[in-house]
Amino acid sequence: MRNDIQNKITKMMNNRFIILMLVFGSQPFIFGQSLEEQEILDTFSNKETVAYKTIDGQVLDMTIFYPEVNKIQQENPWMLHIHGGGWAGGSKYNILKKAFLGTLKSLLDEGVICITIQYRLARGNTNAYDAVIDAKDATRFLLKNAKKYKLNKKYYGIWGGSAGGHLSLVTALGKDSDFKGDIGLVDYVPNFRCIVAYFPFTSCVNPEIRPNSIFEDETLFVRLLGAPLSEKSELATLLSPTELLQKNSPPILLLHGDNDTILPIINSTYMLEVAKEKKADVELLTIKNAAHSFHGENISPTIKELNNYATNFILFHLK
Repeated sequence: MRNDIQNKITKMMNNRFIILMLVFGSQPFIFGQSLEEQEILDTFSNKETVAYKTIDGQVLDMTIFYPEVNKIQQENPWMLHIHGGGWAGGSKYNILKKAFLGTLKSLLDEGVICITIQYRLARGNTNAYDAVIDAKDATRFLLKNAKKYKLNKKYYGIWGGSAGGHLSLVTALGKDSDFKGDIGLVDYVPNFRCIVAYFPFTSCVNPEIRPNSIFEDETLFVRLLGAPLSEKSELATLLSPTELLQKNSPPILLLHGDNDTILPIINSTYMLEVAKEKKADVELLTIKNAAHSFHGENISPTIKELNNYATNFILFHLK
């Protein structure tokens, strides 16, 4: 009797193990990507993952996507991608989502190297300020090692969506002296040629853009700033793209859905107003019928069309 029970338990445990292997065994958890992402990644044969920074015991890396061998020069223009995820989530593989994938492929076809990075997420003692430092350090690292990775030191830009759109704007517009990072990279100063920000958050200091958004009750500022907004006014200014924007800032393309209820389009229309006042080079492509991340039916322009629009904008400024 006891042996029968033991055999049943053993069989049950073996079955559970088989199920777990079927569910998890093929998932590349070591690298953090899903099975779907892995399938897309496998279509890019010319790529490598490189560690660019270690801080507080955490190794931060980047994945570099190269064009086909016959399209690579000694020095190539490049784009740095910053992922979204509410500042506390997401991964560098967000670049494989529909909002970016078409542009990624098109840029590679045109000989533009694309890099997507990890950064410290807004959890515990870290916040969006640390993420910007990481993005700047990733850029500094790439400039320092430009020859090794076949990167042009002058022609490069930055792009990202949602929280990544916000971080891309702050990384490119913020002064290096306000975001000091790895002391070994201090000699390298990023100077981006263009910025593409998809459905970004654009201002911590303008309360008019908060209604009907994730910032409406201001609790999210604790994640973004590491403390309530009332306690971090100086940092709030440093993390507000509209406050950082200047007449000589790099050209900016904003893409935003008019049905976005996460970060409403007023974020981008407001930045466009500020740009007109400051005579900065900012344009907005409105995606009709599109929610956050361009979800929705009958969106216009289509995903393919907006991908092409972003590609052409980038190529115009990098070539």
